[in-house]
Amino acid sequence: MAESGRTNDGSLTWNFKLLGHNSLEGFGGMGEGMSMQFAKDGRRILWLAHESAPKNFTAVDVSDPRELKIVARADLPHAQMRSNSLETVGDVLAVAYQTAQPGLQPAGFELFDISTPENPKRISFFDRSGPNSRGVHQLWFTDGEYIHMSSGSADSKPTHPKDDQFYQCIDVRNPSKPVEVGRWWLPGTQQGDNVAPPVRHPEFDSGFRPHNTNVYPERPDRVYMGYIDGGMINLDIADKAHPKMISRWDYHPPNPGFTHTVVPFFSRDLLVVSDECTRFDGADWPKLIWIVDNRTEENPVSIATCPVPPVETFARSGGRYGAHNLWENLPKEGSWKSEDIVLGTFFGGGLRAFDVTNPYQPKEVGYFVPHIPEARNGQCQINDVFVDDRGIVFAVDRIVGGLYTLEMDF
Repeated sequence: MAESGRTNDGSLTWNFKLLGHNSLEGFGGMGEGMSMQFAKDGRRILWLAHESAPKNFTAVDVSDPRELKIVARADLPHAQMRSNSLETVGDVLAVAYQTAQPGLQPAGFELFDISTPENPKRISFFDRSGPNSRGVHQLWFTDGEYIHMSSGSADSKPTHPKDDQFYQCIDVRNPSKPVEVGRWWLPGTQQGDNVAPPVRHPEFDSGFRPHNTNVYPERPDRVYMGYIDGGMINLDIADKAHPKMISRWDYHPPNPGFTHTVVPFFSRDLLVVSDECTRFDGADWPKLIWIVDNRTEENPVSIATCPVPPVETFARSGGRYGAHNLWENLPKEGSWKSEDIVLGTFFGGGLRAFDVTNPYQPKEVGYFVPHIPEARNGQCQINDVFVDDRGIVFAVDRIVGGLYTLEMDF
């Protein structure tokens, strides 16, 4: 990493220009839910989920990316829960609720009317609590009709406690009365399955359950899932009541587990797949961004990985180091889209940009690694990224850094 990229405050940047920053009044703990609303008065409102209590969500006016203004906040009912994921469609906000332990409430998702961003109003709550359920970890909501999510349920009986969430499709066309349409889990992870439970990872057992459950208008009959220790799974949901697995690409072991996000590049028959780093000081290195050939969707094949931030620079600074979230080319109004540039977050390795024009040789083309004086060793933990149609990049820190706005120069 070139030292010329170091700024006066100790941050590292290359081909990203910092435009604005808001510490969110000291309430960090930012999760992996970032969604932009175009308010009726023309403002751009960025809704942000919090990874941990006490805050539920924060809404920020980002119309001027240099002047970020908090317009709404909400608290969680109690400290034993989180709202790690959210999405907006029009004036409806969906927020995922996951509890710290099975059996606690509220666990599920809540829909809000945000037609007045400063005053979110509950539309409905969809309960997914139960004796073996922690509720919803992640949800995908882009078409205004269906929520695709990773969740437990009241009737779930997992064969292992770490396998307590599975894919669920919820019809929210009537937002006041959400209805479950279909569900799917990896065979063997629920009691009563006619196959044996999957073999646990011998060293990095994080569970067999979905993380992201992405569905795109180019293929509304497909769910692209990062299934944690189950690898990447592609589901056929042409019949939403009866999902079927098309393919599973699993690479751990030998690699550490936790497949996180799958982003299809449809025009190129590629999948971009990220792991999540979950341990400190590089203990589960390497956590990577993979490029996968999906020309034959029944048999996806890895063809490359994106370069990783230098181990000697970032791996042992007291926090997580390795891949996590990707910019997902959200199929919604106001979102920037590219099938040549991959943006990914690497916790202590910051935000990274890669050119995958040649998918066999991805090249790093930019990074942003803020120095945060109040953080341990000044280390950031960049958690998620959103890019709007102006090319403005928004990144959030998992611990204390808050929200950053950036301009790309590549």
